This record gives sequence, C-alpha cells and structure tokens, in this order.
Amino acid sequence: MRPKTVVAIGVVFTAFSAILVRMSDAPALVIAAYRMGFTSLFVSPLLIRELTRDARQRRPSSVEVPSTGRSTRRAVFGAIASGAFLAAHFAFWITSLSHTSVASSTVLVTAHPIIVALLSFWFFGEHVTRRGALLMGCALGGGILLAWGGFAVGGGAPLGNLLAFAGAMMVAAYIVIGRMVRRHLSVNRYTAIAYPVSFVLLVIAALAAGVSLGPYPLREYLIFAALALFCTMLGHSLFNWALKYVSGTVIATSILGEPVIATLLALIIFGEVPTMATIGGGAIILASIYLFAREQR
Repeated sequence: MRPKTVVAIGVVFTAFSAILVRMSDAPALVIAAYRMGFTSLFVSPLLIRELTRDARQRRPSSVEVPSTGRSTRRAVFGAIASGAFLAAHFAFWITSLSHTSVASSTVLVTAHPIIVALLSFWFFGEHVTRRGALLMGCALGGGILLAWGGFAVGGGAPLGNLLAFAGAMMVAAYIVIGRMVRRHLSVNRYTAIAYPVSFVLLVIAALAAGVSLGPYPLREYLIFAALALFCTMLGHSLFNWALKYVSGTVIATSILGEPVIATLLALIIFGEVPTMATIGGGAIILASIYLFAREQR
C-alpha cells in the first residue's frame, strides 16, 4: 500500500475509538486499563522479534543518537514518564465521553498539535511563526465557542469538555517526551516500557477508585481487545510506521479527519446530533490546526 493510504486507514480505525468506548458499559478506568493491557500483549511479539533479530546480527537497534549508559537510563525513565502521561490521557478522555458528545470530545482531544507546539517552544526552543501564533489564538477561540455550547446544553457537558481538553494536554506531553526518548530507544523498546507502565498505573487508579476490574461479560472483553488491536495497533501504530515515508504534517492534518468520522458514526449509531456551537467551534478548531500544521511544516 501507499503510505498515504495507510495513514487514511489509520484515521478510520482511530475514529472508532470513541464509538467503541460509548458501546461499553464498563467504567472509564476499566476500559482504559484493559485497552492498554491488551495493547501491551499485542506489542510483545514485535519486541521479541526485534530482540531476536538484533541478537542474531549482534547489533543494537538503530536509533537517532547512539546511547551511552547514562542516556539509556534517562531514556528508560522518560519512557516511564511517557507511559504515565498516556495513562492520564486515556483516563481523562474516556471519562469525558460519559459527559459530553462524541463530536466535542474528539475535536477537543485532537487539538493536541497546538499544545505540542507550545511545549516544543518551551522545552526545545522550536520557533512558532506569527501566523502560527495567530492560528493558535483562533483554535483557542473555537475551543471557547465549543465550551460555551457545552454550558448551553447543560448537564455534564462542561465537565466532559474540560476532561477532553485535559486528555489533549496529557497526550501532548506524551508525544513531546516520546520525541526525546525515541532518539535513544527503538519504537518497540519504547512502547514495551510505556504501554505496560500505562496499564499498571490505570489498574492502580481503578483499584484506588474502588472500581471492579472484573469479571465482565465476553462482549466487554471483545470491545477492550478491539480498542487495543484496531484503534491503537492499527491506528496510532500505522501513523508511527508512516512517519518514515511521509511528513509529520501529513499525519497531523490527516488525523483531523478522526473527529469528523467519529461524529458521523455517532450520528448514525447513537442518533447523537451535534449542536451548532459544537459544529461552529469544531470547524474553527480543525481549520486552525490544519493551517497551523501546514505553517509549521
């Protein structure tokens, strides 16, 4: 397949994430924990294959910067921190879907490229153009409009929107830390640390919250496995693969199709009609992120 076709397939699979979460009757922390648990199992064969290959060829996996003992230890600690932020992302975002619409939740969590740009400016000194800064302001305005629509609807929508935005902040931190870690660890070694750490922390959080980890009906376990296999492995992992062949701008702009597809699926499956504030605010956010990604390429 062409890389851009693979990216498009990944966008479709990730769009089903919100739908599968809505279909589950399990608590949010349980969904997140099992998703990362199944994902950890699915990445294990990839790590074993890499370690076997490297042992046979007697060489370490290729990384951007050769690692010393100290840098490797720092990378491992970074991977652990990355897993913690990933756990927080899933906890916040999945919980948000119990309080706000699929459209609002997916749009707000997709705003993470803007947050990544801000964090990259603070930590790496990466330049943001004036036009990029203006587009950030436009995205913020769209977020305010979308949040105002949540207050107009009432109920738990404002809380859900806040949780979705918190999820975007957590995944942005996950991405920024991952950029540093990936200079010293291969993707399989990185995920083999980050994913299990995320799983363990989510299990601890569920137990601390007094949430039962099971047993659940077979239907629930199938949903958990589908989230891991399709939305994570055949969604986000395809993006990681495609980065070797296409620019990050292509990935960032393509992901903007996720909330659109998710909103249409929610309309068809759940009869969930987005409000005008959601449509307007979401359109502003997505357009701003699209133009921002092109500006910062």
